[in-house]
Amino acid sequence: MRKRGYRVRFASSECDVAAAQALRYQAFIAETGAAPREDGRDADAFDAICEHVLVEDEASGDLVATFRLLRLTSGEDIAKSYSAQYYGLEALRAYDKPMVEMGRFCVAPGVMDPDVLRVAWGAVTRFVDREGVELLFGCSSFHGTDTQAYADAFAMLSERHLAPRRWLPRIKAPNVFRFAQRLRRTPDRKRALKTMPPLLRSYLTMGGWVSDHAVVDTDLNTLHVFTGLEIRAIPPARARALRAVAG
Repeated sequence: MRKRGYRVRFASSECDVAAAQALRYQAFIAETGAAPREDGRDADAFDAICEHVLVEDEASGDLVATFRLLRLTSGEDIAKSYSAQYYGLEALRAYDKPMVEMGRFCVAPGVMDPDVLRVAWGAVTRFVDREGVELLFGCSSFHGTDTQAYADAFAMLSERHLAPRRWLPRIKAPNVFRFAQRLRRTPDRKRALKTMPPLLRSYLTMGGWVSDHAVVDTDLNTLHVFTGLEIRAIPPARARALRAVAG
């Protein structure tokens, strides 16, 4: 799709995937405290089974954002997902509708235009509608592993945005921060939203929910929470706005 000066397309070659991996390296690895990579790319085994999406500036042709999508026919396939490495997702095996994992979402360093995120979500909306997806999920990452720096954000997640009990991810990773159990405070909403990753804020405005614990990922120097969004639960006004961008 083309919208607001940007073009969104699927990667169609190894060069496209390499460009996405190089941007991911800049966003997730370079100067972030993450474990170094020798080849200047953020790559893993899941790249081979995912579809990669590129958001490009139409005028310059520059790659300004990227993410990848993994289609699953139902929860029976959820063990194939990236998230399943870190979370016990047995409850979601009972989810009997199509789902998609969205991962490695990043915007190029220095790109500040909020339309990049809007256009990316418009493209996801078009894909979800076309493919009949009922659940979108993934990992939302906070930079660094200092849990105290995000105390208000985690307190807000605990107070308002925990997953329904029937889908709640279980602990699997060896190093986690059980914020729903440990934080007993009224969050400062302004501070919480300021310190929350933009992608996670977007999920939450659409009715998304999170795990009750964060995984401490020392390899990427992040704290991440499992995030789910049931498409039918998106507020009608928000759904109309997304489809207006997607149209």
